[in-house]
Amino acid sequence: MLAVTWPSIFVDDAWGFEIKWDGVRTILGYDGDNVRLRSRAGNDATSRYPELGSFAADRPVVLDGEIVAFDEGGRPSFERIQQRMNLGSARLVDEARTSVPISFAVFDVLFDGRPVVEEPWVERRERLAGIPLPSPFVSSHPVDGDPTDLWDFVLQRGIEGVVGKRLDSPYRPGVRSQEWRKIAAFRNMRAVVGGFTAGEGGRDGTFGALLLGLWTAEGLRWVGAVGSGFKDGDLRAIRGALDDMRMDRSPFLPDEGMPKRVHWVQPQLVAVVRYKEWTSVGRLRAPSFKGFTDDPLAEVTWDREGPSA
Repeated sequence: MLAVTWPSIFVDDAWGFEIKWDGVRTILGYDGDNVRLRSRAGNDATSRYPELGSFAADRPVVLDGEIVAFDEGGRPSFERIQQRMNLGSARLVDEARTSVPISFAVFDVLFDGRPVVEEPWVERRERLAGIPLPSPFVSSHPVDGDPTDLWDFVLQRGIEGVVGKRLDSPYRPGVRSQEWRKIAAFRNMRAVVGGFTAGEGGRDGTFGALLLGLWTAEGLRWVGAVGSGFKDGDLRAIRGALDDMRMDRSPFLPDEGMPKRVHWVQPQLVAVVRYKEWTSVGRLRAPSFKGFTDDPLAEVTWDREGPSA
């Protein structure tokens, strides 16, 4: 179940509010013997996070939540969880368990010995409270009615935002519902990578910026370029991935404002960026790179991610 974007916090006794975790949305299934992890895209992520295999219950359950990595200040960090998302060998995963420990923030239960998606959220919360969660699992702690204090905490700690959910809301798998509302303290969005500019100076041999786009009915619309937020150690790895996706023609719709001397790539990568605002011509102002996500490409549309989303 997915949330719609909402412009600001609100007070309503029919709603509950919880932290918007800045991590990797994951479904955990426990069949009584084994744990299986699935990403939002439906990919098996079990081997990436072996420490979550410690989960056990006295009955089969399915949990919804986010895998998070905390920074030095105790804040969920999407940049840190990136270091655990695409490791290719068991050795690297084992090393990362020490260097980038993770937690699983659980905020819903979909199966508790039987399907419970039709139950209201307030009842599913009670079910979740009755499921023992071993470390590194943590449970989300909603507040009902008035999120003002939670919002102040989010702003003070630099956390991504909050999510409001109707207390009587069933769980609607795969649906972006008005019954769940995400309110961002900082503006984040997803965008498709369609090209890059050459690097100069200290970035010679890597790249200067990634060209970003959003899908429309006509094709991939260019929305700007992001050149900040990259860690030095990631630049060459990203450039290697870009070189493997090179193509001779632009994947974007024609746009006179696009930079010159661009290298085009097949639109396969989905980047997450933080930005200040949209310009009047539909460009991102002051974007900063946060990482990549395995969310489906088809979801990264102008309607979902653009200025009116």
